[in-house]
Amino acid sequence: MSPQLSPDEVTSAAERIVAAYSGMDEDAYFASFDPQATFIFHGTSERLTSREEYEAQWRTWVSEGWKVINCHSSDPFIQIYGTTAVFSHSVATTTEEQGQRATTEERETIVFTRAGSGGIMAVHEHLSLNTF
Repeated sequence: MSPQLSPDEVTSAAERIVAAYSGMDEDAYFASFDPQATFIFHGTSERLTSREEYEAQWRTWVSEGWKVINCHSSDPFIQIYGTTAVFSHSVATTTEEQGQRATTEERETIVFTRAGSGGIMAVHEHLSLNTF
């Protein structure tokens, strides 16, 4: 049986995702997600049901001139349920699309689980606009 996740492990996994996203490090970013991970984003009309679908969407955004300039995580909250953890936080992301910069305030939930290799993988991500 796999050991329970620790708050430090979850924090490190989330920090790696945010850093890779902020730096547009596509390989490191997508390596943090299980191939069967699911994604719900306010900017897409449908749920993405695999990492491969999200990678295709990412490539479309990049081909249209989109890029991340900076991403800052704050107000983290971790809930641990054995080998699974729910990580939620606030995110301020500055992006650029066709020369126009915009900063978006969002709330995000990432579900992590201990992978067979003993590492931690994200298996679900949900991002919503912070309208408050």
